[in-house]
Amino acid sequence: MRTRSFRWLLWALALGAVAALVLLSLRRAPIPVELATIGRATVQQTVDEDGRTRVRERYVVAAPLAGTLQRVALQEGDRVAAGQVLTVLAANPAMLLDPRTRSELEQRLAAAQATQLRMTAMVARAEAQAQQAQADLERSQKLAAGNIVSRSQLEHEQLAVTVNARLLEVARFEQRAAAYEVQQARAALAASRAVTEPSRSELFDVRAPVAGVVLRILQKSEAPVAIGAPLLEIGDLADLEVVVDVLSSDAVGIHPGTPVQIEHWGGAGALAARVRRVEPAAFTKISALGVEEQRVNVVIDITAPAAERAGLGDGFRVDARILLRSAADAVAVPTSALFRDGEGWAVFVDAQGVARKRSVQVTLRGADLAAIGAGLKPGERVILFPGDAIADGTRVRGL
Repeated sequence: MRTRSFRWLLWALALGAVAALVLLSLRRAPIPVELATIGRATVQQTVDEDGRTRVRERYVVAAPLAGTLQRVALQEGDRVAAGQVLTVLAANPAMLLDPRTRSELEQRLAAAQATQLRMTAMVARAEAQAQQAQADLERSQKLAAGNIVSRSQLEHEQLAVTVNARLLEVARFEQRAAAYEVQQARAALAASRAVTEPSRSELFDVRAPVAGVVLRILQKSEAPVAIGAPLLEIGDLADLEVVVDVLSSDAVGIHPGTPVQIEHWGGAGALAARVRRVEPAAFTKISALGVEEQRVNVVIDITAPAAERAGLGDGFRVDARILLRSAADAVAVPTSALFRDGEGWAVFVDAQGVARKRSVQVTLRGADLAAIGAGLKPGERVILFPGDAIADGTRVRGL
């Protein structure tokens, strides 16, 4: 009797072992996944777009007279001083003695003088605005010492001082250019009055209106040119700006003074910059996917010193990262771990080798990280790039 019971016990144990082996064989193996540990970090919401550099104030040197342009000896990239002779025009004396030409030269001189007066008034206005902005800043700095004004107001007035200083520079540049136009127009008119020998060609020096670098030579070879024909472009490479076109929906959150990082410009590190202007009118642009988009130009000033951006020139491609919002010391999760769960967001948390779905509250979402208001805590591990094979309760194994 004992022998039969013992045999039945052995058979039961054997059947249990077989059943356990069958269950183990049918049980799904853990899915290998990539895991990330939750920590605290600064999360930034940015608009990342590519842009182009451009010289902020460029000057197109035009032919003051109709005549034959001699070959330009300068090359692109050559530095020129204000007043330096750029090229020479050989004007036909018959053209100089023509009453119509003389009338055009007189009108051009009058227009240049009017422009010079307008630029002088603009310089006076810009100087007054710059002085007022500096006075407001000094007043706010004294009040800020006693915590009477907010930090945001102080930063706003610091930005106003910077912007008005830039506007004053632009106005003075335009004033110098206007004075050059008056000088050239007056010299051209004087040359027309001085011609007494119809057989002699009158040589006229075309000079640089401002100091800078030759950006482009529009007419290199010797050739006849009409009055007002563009000859060269001159600009200052130390005064660069960046133009970036962004989606109109993103442009709503961008304001003058917004911090910007200029990346992938060809040098080491990122360049500090700030938004100067968001243009008010949008334009239609066809994306690479063939979709019509409404885009807006954002003009950015590079605030990094010129020594840090050596080699950066006009028309260079750069990447601009425009900062919209940031959250310091936030519970940060990689955006690759997030997925939509109805109207909200969720992640899969690794709970001792088992994936557990958990809803989270996203307060700020950046390009790489998202700030979590509730649902996660530092030290927990989440699954990155969860696919369709991952569900609540799935066994996982970290790579």
